[in-house]
Amino acid sequence: MAAHQILLVTFFCVSVYGGPARGIGTYLERVRVKIPDYFCLGTYQFYFATERGRAGYEKYRHDFNKLIWRLASPKWNFNDATFDRSSASFNNPDHVSIVIHNYRWRISLAEGEPKYDDLEKRLAEGPVITVPTITLEGAANGAPPPDASSYAKKFSGKYAHRIIKGGVGHNLPQEAPRAFAKAVIDVDG
Repeated sequence: MAAHQILLVTFFCVSVYGGPARGIGTYLERVRVKIPDYFCLGTYQFYFATERGRAGYEKYRHDFNKLIWRLASPKWNFNDATFDRSSASFNNPDHVSIVIHNYRWRISLAEGEPKYDDLEKRLAEGPVITVPTITLEGAANGAPPPDASSYAKKFSGKYAHRIIKGGVGHNLPQEAPRAFAKAVIDVDG
């Protein structure tokens, strides 16, 4: 069973049946369920809210991150060498703690840094962004954000939204480095 299938089944057992997924390892050995990839994109964030999710990410972080790369950029045909260059960072001693805390913080299950509370409060008000801005979106993003028109009015300065075509997904700096660099240069000009 693939990592994303294990994640979803675990999430399903914990969430739907309202308690710990008792005996899930044994269950997964007996039952081979094929779960579509797109179900994994949203559910893993809730899986990380559990201690089982933390332990699973600790044990399978390499496979899990490779899955997320594939789901978020489904048309990017990256090779093992490309992934392995980035995956070395997953071995940092604080990597799992930082990732899990971030996902828990996003859904208000963990506290943020108190020294940033005032800044968080100001950002929560949704202030207008006055500096020149270019937002980028890969046309093949497997984790699509809201439509750009829903946030375009948040920019009062020079603003442009660019959709990067050609099979580019979520990881624009690696998938479309020229388009990404051009945006960095253009926003200043």
